[in-house]
Amino acid sequence: MLVDSHCHLDFNDFEEDFEEILERARANGVTAMLNAGNNIGELFNQLALSEKYPFIYTAAGVHPDNAAEYENLTAEDLLAQTQHKKVVAIGECGLDYYYDNCARDIQIKVFKEHIKAAQESGLSLIIHTREAEEDTMTLLGDAYKEKPFSGEFHCFTGSQELADFGLSIGFYLSASGIITFNKSHELREVFAKLPIERILVETDSPFLAPVPKRGRRNEPSFVLHTAEKLAQIREIPLEKLAQITSDNFYRLFRKASDKGRYDYK
Repeated sequence: MLVDSHCHLDFNDFEEDFEEILERARANGVTAMLNAGNNIGELFNQLALSEKYPFIYTAAGVHPDNAAEYENLTAEDLLAQTQHKKVVAIGECGLDYYYDNCARDIQIKVFKEHIKAAQESGLSLIIHTREAEEDTMTLLGDAYKEKPFSGEFHCFTGSQELADFGLSIGFYLSASGIITFNKSHELREVFAKLPIERILVETDSPFLAPVPKRGRRNEPSFVLHTAEKLAQIREIPLEKLAQITSDNFYRLFRKASDKGRYDYK
């Protein structure tokens, strides 16, 4: 049993062979997927998938690259979307100073609204942070002191300092296909030391396909390769790693806890 804890199934990359993608995921033991938010204006596309396929969950949020389009987004706007039974998380959201596709002050403003929505709803945050560790830790740390909330660093590629900070506020860290890349030695060292009860696995598909699929369009079935590498790093059987990371997923995203009902049909 594996859960792809972060993917973008509503992207156009999957239009032509969606049913085949789901069948390959099933064949590789993937029992559930979380379709992460990127642009809240297109949330209806995500929800259409979640309503059709009971094993696909949804997160509502605005990627920092799209923050300029939602400069006036409020926590209340996000909370209104969380009423749907399949919306189990807030995000992805955060800060991206690598591409700087949006002014940093706007990214911060929009990120703060996501944090407030997580505080008010009790749903976990899905954090995207790239080249923005200091501001990310400051914003999350200050807000957490005011009112605690839960969350994860998705597609974690950060420093040990960021990992330690996340653990200190109860966050989870998600491993993507990047841990399989030849040059990711330091990242593998971080995941080797993390408490195993705080680790998730994901594809971030259609991006970041793992070895041996690197260079191809990523898809949920490929999460198996990330899990295999993580099991190797942790020196435990794949079956145990799959069970632990799946249990972690349902513990973090509690609204998705009716997992027994969500089987392929």
